[in-house]
Order: sequence, then C-alpha cells, then structure tokens
Amino acid sequence: MSRAEWLRRAVRLAMESVETGGGPFGALVVRGHEVVASGTNRVRAWRDPTAHAEIVAIRDACVKLGSHQLEGCVIYASSEPCPMCLGAIYWARPEAVYFANDRREAASAGFDDAFIYEELGKRAASRHIGMQWVEIPDADEPFRLWRELPAREGY
Repeated sequence: MSRAEWLRRAVRLAMESVETGGGPFGALVVRGHEVVASGTNRVRAWRDPTAHAEIVAIRDACVKLGSHQLEGCVIYASSEPCPMCLGAIYWARPEAVYFANDRREAASAGFDDAFIYEELGKRAASRHIGMQWVEIPDADEPFRLWRELPAREGY
C-alpha cells in the first residue's frame, strides 16, 4: 500500500471513532505491509487523558511485538501528533511517522496544542502549572541502582 492509502485508513479510523463517540483521531502502526496495531482516540470513553490514538496504537503494537520499541515500524496518523504523542513516538522509535492533517487543522476543530508547545519552551518554574525541583537526600538512588544492574535493558 502507498503512504496515501495507509493514511486514508487512519482517517477512516478517525471517522469511525467520531461515529462511536470517540475523538476524531486514528492511528496505525505498520510493519512491512501489515498493520501491527491500530488505535483511535479513547480519552472520553476510558476517562484517560493519555488515550490518544497514537498512544493506544503504540501500546497495542508493543504488546504484540513483545518490545517497548517499534523497530522496523511506521506510524500513520490521521493528524499531526500532539506533544504527548510526539514524546511517546520518540520513546518508541519507529522509523517514520506520516500524518494527514496538520496541527492547524486540529486546532480549527478545537484541539489546539499551541499552549502546550509554548509551555515546553519555558523553565519548569515559569509554567502555568507550577513545577519545582526539590532537593532531597538520596533522590538519585533509583538511578544508581539502575546503573548497577548487570542485565538492564536499554531505552
């Protein structure tokens, strides 16, 4: 299938999501010529603000592939991934991401992530939701233990 055909499938998923009470987003994780997993926006249905289409698809694909990374996979999304999904995508490490609508189209439908992009550029203490580093003794202990694990799996 061509990129456009995969993207049309992601858009169809987004339309089906709207028709069944979900948000207007759909995503596919594809390896080779096979759909490994698909996802739609389930935020309201699951009462989970992280249940975006890309994350739903990534979670399912990782379980099916038995890995926390999507080596050899491509993500096709009905819309440009939001900042949260973008972070998940980078952690999952697919080969590429293709999307059918950009963030301006999403914003015109009420899904505007500009505020979050702006917040990411600010220092933690200057963000809308207050964030502050607090120094406590031995806070780095989990990282020390992690570094000492002889058989740790890298991220």
